[in-house]
Amino acid sequence: MQKRIVVSKAIIFSWVSRYRRWLLSFAGGALMVLALGTGNRSNLDLYTAGKGTNFEFPMSEVSVSKGPSFPPVLAYWIFGSKGDSKRMLRLLKAVYHPRNQYLLQLDSDSSDQERLDLVLSVEDEKVFRAFGNVNVVGKSYGVNQMGASGLAAMLHAAALLLRLSRDWDWFINLSSSDYPLLTQDDILYAFTCLPRDVNFLGFKNITEFNGQYDFNQIAVDPSLYSTENTPIFYAREGRGSPDAFKIFGGSPWTTLSRGLMEHCVEGWDNLPRKLLLYYTNVVSPLESYFHTLICNTPEFQNTTVNCDLRHTVKGALNLLQRDELTSDLAVFARAFEEDDEAMEGLDRKVLNRAPDGLVPGKWCLARGTNESEGKVCSRWGDINSVQPGTYGVKLHKILSKFSAEKESQTNLCRMYTV
Repeated sequence: MQKRIVVSKAIIFSWVSRYRRWLLSFAGGALMVLALGTGNRSNLDLYTAGKGTNFEFPMSEVSVSKGPSFPPVLAYWIFGSKGDSKRMLRLLKAVYHPRNQYLLQLDSDSSDQERLDLVLSVEDEKVFRAFGNVNVVGKSYGVNQMGASGLAAMLHAAALLLRLSRDWDWFINLSSSDYPLLTQDDILYAFTCLPRDVNFLGFKNITEFNGQYDFNQIAVDPSLYSTENTPIFYAREGRGSPDAFKIFGGSPWTTLSRGLMEHCVEGWDNLPRKLLLYYTNVVSPLESYFHTLICNTPEFQNTTVNCDLRHTVKGALNLLQRDELTSDLAVFARAFEEDDEAMEGLDRKVLNRAPDGLVPGKWCLARGTNESEGKVCSRWGDINSVQPGTYGVKLHKILSKFSAEKESQTNLCRMYTV
């Protein structure tokens, strides 16, 4: 197979001739995504590991089936900065399943070489090539997670994933310091029982959130207009409190329905755009934008679970506490240091993941016996069925109970308004 790679100042250009690629360009403020064919292109923004032709199995085993009796499809956005590419690749392998969609992104603090290495590492994994569901953003830009550029990056990721596929059900944002507490078979099985419009957000009470942020203070995020990540600064002037909407807030880590993300990115209602302009001058808008949008939009108000599905690690992670973690609806843990021993423990005792390997599931029928083959599954099964473990069954029961009681729950938006 012939591979050609060109690296320019801010853009990584990579393609394999028989794979599908996407060309993204900005023209007049509109995002355009075009299928990339042969010939020289210099504005590649998104690399997609294409489907190879070296693997033979029935189409029924590799085609994603949708419906109430099938597992959902998750869309993962994995974000990192300088030096995070290896951690992102490890996280990708820990959360990989052929049904899902994945988007990896490094900000402008990372080098062209690091982004290129990430692309090549993705291309090197034959499973990613076979199923064609792993994508890497090639063009970098400044992102400050404490500023409006962090919110813009998340909405950009959702737009890209919607353009790539409309088959997914939930959007999950992960950082390079996150790691799963359950296998994908467990998570997909547990989520099967849920209505597809449910949104998981952690809310904070009025006193706690008001004491943390001053929404009348004007914050400026230079990363919105600078190519490099730049610290936030504050204007001397203030502004009044909004009366067109009520403010809500909580955790920046979310699991959001595709319907909500479509509403944010391309909905005809004006509120998502009004809020986006307002939150341009707010510190940590990721901790409030989606909460405020949901609670000020009647059709989304009763779709929310007050939980971000995360466990914050304080000190060493005790794997013996998994019963408690699952009871608290913790699906991911954060924030791990690089090469944290706790992640190795999760690999061995929870995920059954070999070093540099993928997490086996029902879709993976066999694992290679020697070191070189052990990185991937040697044969694949039906990707439309899952085989959960004990914790997947337990989480399924908890979520099933929530789904049954959903109609009688108190509206969270009445409890947590600022």
